[in-house]
Amino acid sequence: MPTHTPQSLLSQMNLDEKLAQLGSRWAHEIQDGRNFSSAKAGKLFQHGIGQITRPAGDSTLEPAAVARFNNAIQHYLVHETRLGIPAIVHEECCSGYMGLGGTMFPQMIGLSSTFQPELATKMTTEIRKQMRGVGAHQGLAPVLDVARDSRWGRVEETFGEDPTLVSHFGMAYVRGLQSENLTNGIMATGKHFVGHSASQAGQNCAPARIGIHDLWDIYLVPFQAVIRDAHIASIMNAYPELDGEVVAASRHILTDILRGTLGFDGLVVSDYEAIPMILTYHRAACIPEEAAALALRAGIDVELPSYSYYNEPLRAALESGEISLEFVDTAVTRILRKKAELGLFENPFVDEGRAPELFETTSQRALAREIACKSMVLLKNNGALPLRHFRSLAVIGPNADDGRSFLGDYSYAAMLDLMKFFSPIDSRFENEDWSHVERSAVNIPSLLTALKTALPNTDILHARGCDNLIADESGFDEALQCAKSAEAVILVLGDRAGLTPDSTVGETRDSADLILPGVQEKLAAAILATGKPVTVVLVTGRPYAINNIAEKADAILEAWLPGEEGAAAIVETLLGENNPGGKLTMTFPRHVGQIPIYYNHKPSAGRSNWYVNYVSVDASPLYPFGHGLSYTTFGYGDFALSKTELAARETLDISVKITNTGSISGDEVVQLYIQDEFASLPRPVQELKGYARLNLAPAESKNITFHLPVSQLAFYDVDLQLVVESGSFKVMVGSSSADIRCEGEFRVGGEKKAAVKERVFMCSVTVY
Repeated sequence: MPTHTPQSLLSQMNLDEKLAQLGSRWAHEIQDGRNFSSAKAGKLFQHGIGQITRPAGDSTLEPAAVARFNNAIQHYLVHETRLGIPAIVHEECCSGYMGLGGTMFPQMIGLSSTFQPELATKMTTEIRKQMRGVGAHQGLAPVLDVARDSRWGRVEETFGEDPTLVSHFGMAYVRGLQSENLTNGIMATGKHFVGHSASQAGQNCAPARIGIHDLWDIYLVPFQAVIRDAHIASIMNAYPELDGEVVAASRHILTDILRGTLGFDGLVVSDYEAIPMILTYHRAACIPEEAAALALRAGIDVELPSYSYYNEPLRAALESGEISLEFVDTAVTRILRKKAELGLFENPFVDEGRAPELFETTSQRALAREIACKSMVLLKNNGALPLRHFRSLAVIGPNADDGRSFLGDYSYAAMLDLMKFFSPIDSRFENEDWSHVERSAVNIPSLLTALKTALPNTDILHARGCDNLIADESGFDEALQCAKSAEAVILVLGDRAGLTPDSTVGETRDSADLILPGVQEKLAAAILATGKPVTVVLVTGRPYAINNIAEKADAILEAWLPGEEGAAAIVETLLGENNPGGKLTMTFPRHVGQIPIYYNHKPSAGRSNWYVNYVSVDASPLYPFGHGLSYTTFGYGDFALSKTELAARETLDISVKITNTGSISGDEVVQLYIQDEFASLPRPVQELKGYARLNLAPAESKNITFHLPVSQLAFYDVDLQLVVESGSFKVMVGSSSADIRCEGEFRVGGEKKAAVKERVFMCSVTVY
């Protein structure tokens, strides 16, 4: 048997075997029904293969069957190919392992609303167990795009608009998924490098126009964090062109910046079809071999999902001299190194019998419920919540009796919708037993079901009213009658996340108006006009411009896409068993015309020069970053700074006492913001530097001290040097970016510009 080290293997490989390592194949390409096909593998795997694409996420196989299928693939590669090199199996895992039976946690925009990154680590630890258990090795997450444009359909997959918060959740996500050693871990894939979320008009894959300072001070920050401090194993390129340069074809972006400046030493995989898109979408190449050469030279090591350009077109580029073999050897070496780190050469197989034991355990569902409860954001409350005892309740809306609506676009249920959508033209599904899938799927109760269980003595009436997307008002009369017949109304509105045309949010599902999809706004207006107490529950993947609802509803609860335990979390929150403590990680606009709107804007932004507001709309946000109410109240006092004059290498202690001044226990997220008041380049009016989520009993107080390194204030100057400048800084501590309770100032002395070697991401916190 050949010696399985990257260097020795490379020396034994011919060109066919090298090119095979640069590619991937869809699992269905080597399937015969539900089983592995040796005959198909014989044609496609003659020289081996680099990766296998989504055996679980692109099939109807349950965990044990996925494990068996992956073992068959590895057995063939190890025993039937000349060099016996196993494959890396990758799956999607944004909010959970995207396979039949995988636990579905809250989508990322909800996870980040907890302001507890440690929950991301707990979540991905469970995802890792499930993925490793079925024989997967790489997860295509986390999304590290900083989201400032809520028109973009994929904001639900992000951790929000703040680069510090995205960095913290990104690092926590990676650490749980990769573990301390990749032999037992799953390779995390940071995406999308870089600029995907800043697309023109909020349209997926459209050009991104990002100035050089926004690039370095905003969009690259989370990638810097996961590369340096979490040692992420893989990066995925962004689809768009960035300031005229197609990212997938840019050596400047994918090698000079990513590997040279940021120090990344892992594997770069293409986003699906990104290499062909250099030709077919961007028209930055005129033939496939040119596109293949551009991508490989740029630094993309692996073509996903199924290679069509890194095989014969790349061979032609090598033969013509368009690209040298050195680039192939470099990529193959990186791939083999990762396979060695994953322990694939020692043991590529998994215990098929144990796989089912790792799925939907009691502790996994409990964790999904905990995260969902902590992700709830109470936007408005005029005393309607917690719900009083009512003899009758009307539960109305398209998401009231639909557990599927709680899931994100890269959930298995969403992929199942996609499979069914393509089933008429996909022979794989000709004889598919969809009922088998439904029987094996994770149980996701609807909100209506959960309310009936929790309130057995309440007469609960229900009407759907309308669809999420279809402009059909025929259900309005029934909904109005339902509302008038009850003492109070729970109106459940929002999205259906996915990738199919009937989805309202998710990849390729961008919004032009930021009005709740379909006729939901009209339904809401009709229900609110009845004069009954109305609580609106939003099950959405993006912030919507809900002006009229915000003005007239008695209470609004933003539940985001809360996962499989979403119904329980919402009901507990409505009834007061869970006191909401989540905070917004994206700004809610009043109107789509404000987009992009975000809290950490420059001093000249956020207003229209002389008169501040637009002609027809207030320029302020509807709900600001960091906003979130509670059923109790909190007082801030004893604010103090340890110093008012500091040097660039010192640490400032910022202390405040938080007291629960209400009558019930609750959580408060204490937020620390800094403003560099005057600088050589305009600096944001606020920047989140630290935060802590506290649980306090009635009348209980806790002291919190933020230990702020002055070097955390660094930014890239006009020469793109990371510096801290001397001058005055404002300190703001509060309950949101707009609800500042304590303020102070300090000065950084010394030289005008002090060079900072590396960016600092963390402000440690002491609570006592």
